[in-house]
Amino acid sequence: MGSLRTAHAVTAATAKQRMLKLLICSDAPEQALRYRGFRSIAGVDEVGRGALFGPVVAAAVVLPERLRPLARAGLKDSKQLTREQREDLDMRIRKTALAVSIAEVDAATIDRVNIYQATRIAMLAAVHGLALAPDHLLIDAMRLDHPCPQTRLFYGDALSLSIAAASVVAKVHRDRLMRELDAVHPGYGLASHKGYGTREHRRSLAALGPCPLHRQTFAPVRAVITGEPESTALLFDDPPLEDDDLEAGAD
Repeated sequence: MGSLRTAHAVTAATAKQRMLKLLICSDAPEQALRYRGFRSIAGVDEVGRGALFGPVVAAAVVLPERLRPLARAGLKDSKQLTREQREDLDMRIRKTALAVSIAEVDAATIDRVNIYQATRIAMLAAVHGLALAPDHLLIDAMRLDHPCPQTRLFYGDALSLSIAAASVVAKVHRDRLMRELDAVHPGYGLASHKGYGTREHRRSLAALGPCPLHRQTFAPVRAVITGEPESTALLFDDPPLEDDDLEAGAD
């Protein structure tokens, strides 16, 4: 029964990934907002929400009005890109953007306030960290406690170039952090799976036990600590697909 549930969850995640590939990432949301008079539009997104290890990372990016160069360079949802594409786009975004800000919320805070609230805290901190004050926020599926007018876009990183830019910047930052932490906490394979709940990570977690940067309240980690049975269902639909090794085989 457990294997059937896992297979269903993976199939659902793969189906979602295929659906996202059909969406067109463009500046249409930004154009609509500019038509209404907004000029400093910040795209906001996060990565690492479904990971078992490390911080959740959010980025806020204010892009200029002319976005065609980034669109031609292939900017879209970071999960649809290879590592090389993301890193190239990260450099292009940073050269092009009017403002870029990144914020992290660590595992201890995630355990204390829950991952949803930690994600909102990271996003809000990223917005507050912008050198250029935004007059509108384009956010991937969330609303923040910020006085600025906001637009929530579900699957926003696959629809809006500004949100996609934030997605890329946040993921490149977090992936680089995971590679650095792999040397500090060897044996877990962090450089490969970036802290997500892959089979490799779960096996090493069971063998080594969690380290201080593991999220103690997440079920697979808690199961190792308490010895209680671990659920075979995935925490979120998409975390395994964010792993570099699995992205290439998502189809």
